[in-house]
Amino acid sequence: MIKLATLYPAHISELQQRSKSVLKRENLQGLVIHSGQEIKVFLDDYGYPFKVNPHFKAWLPLVNIPNCWLIVNGEDKPTLIYYQPVDFWHKVTPLVDNYWNDFFDIKVLTKATDVEKLLPYDKTDFAYIGEHFEVAKALGFKNINPEPLLNYIHYHRAYKTQYEQECLRKSNAIAVTGHKAAKSAFLQGSSEFDIQQAYLKATNHTGDETPYGNIVALNTNTSILHYTALDRGVPQAHRSFLIDAGASFNGYASDITRTYSFKRDKFAELIARMNKLMLNAVDGLKPGKSYVDLHIETYRDIGNVLHEFGFINVDVDTAVETGIISTFFPHGLGHHLGLQTHDVGGFMADERGTHANTPEQHPFLRTSRIIESNQVFTIEPGLYFIESLLADLKASKNGKMINWEKIEAMRPFGGIRIEDNIIVHQLHNENMTRELELK
Repeated sequence: MIKLATLYPAHISELQQRSKSVLKRENLQGLVIHSGQEIKVFLDDYGYPFKVNPHFKAWLPLVNIPNCWLIVNGEDKPTLIYYQPVDFWHKVTPLVDNYWNDFFDIKVLTKATDVEKLLPYDKTDFAYIGEHFEVAKALGFKNINPEPLLNYIHYHRAYKTQYEQECLRKSNAIAVTGHKAAKSAFLQGSSEFDIQQAYLKATNHTGDETPYGNIVALNTNTSILHYTALDRGVPQAHRSFLIDAGASFNGYASDITRTYSFKRDKFAELIARMNKLMLNAVDGLKPGKSYVDLHIETYRDIGNVLHEFGFINVDVDTAVETGIISTFFPHGLGHHLGLQTHDVGGFMADERGTHANTPEQHPFLRTSRIIESNQVFTIEPGLYFIESLLADLKASKNGKMINWEKIEAMRPFGGIRIEDNIIVHQLHNENMTRELELK
């Protein structure tokens, strides 16, 4: 934690400066950021897993404590209202000394409903940031998640401080440990459910602590883009394995995907070719370049792979023109990564929130922003054999452009996705995932 403690002061200074600038611009006195509160299951007395407000965890690594509040004005030391009830039903997380404590004026709250006594009395010029609108209104807030203010914060969240970059490296390190354990479980012939358990054990996470629901898919399930069913049965034959799984560290997410073939076969060759394509796309992440342009270049490269392996019987120009590549690559190349898996601000051209449009041919892109240093991205090209999309293509006028015999041979394997997490620096890209020796 020594390195984090060293980097944290500059991180807080940056957040203070951003807050000061946007509060002045929006003629506000301060921000009141709510960590969130437990949401009860309908007609029951227990709650859903708590997910902290990302605006709250941007300031400090408290990710599992509801009913906390931050009061920020960009100049004075921020006030942290820390919820520490007297409770014999649940385990209470006590306030302990850590590297971040000295940067906050800390007030302990023992009863959640007493928070009004610790908040500013006149809330006219304070903005509430959080998801519990009724709570905010009951407390007297009029400015609730004002869009111009959020646009500014979201735009600047794309630029990660040195502290944030270190948290993301540590998150990647945890996830890589899990990926290696999952690969070993696959090669031992385990079920999807047991592979997931191996991953969670290796990362020391529960299923609720991962930044998103892990995708652990065998055989044809690998063609389902957001597959989370976790079949408990062992399939008759292990052919392919796709794992899209991340980890959390101090509230920062990693998001890594790998695909494996059980044997050294044609599918393994296709994985190796897609791995080469993915690394080429990583090299294309350069400051000043549009992420849309990188996606379009990679889209064409996937057309080259389809042509090389004989899946299409037309040239790449025709494949791009007709859009048949989208049958095999129906999603965007990647997204911003940080406090959230799909981090905010990806479609913003400026801090006012001006929308940067995506091309009509590529509607599923998750960012259209210009690439800049200190931004963090995933790169995750895919090539899939998806039943419904193949059926639509076969029935279309472009169906004759496909070598259906070769497609049939690949259907049992499902699909391929390979994903790394990248910090863009001014003169080089830092591939956090590969530097941890995950092939």
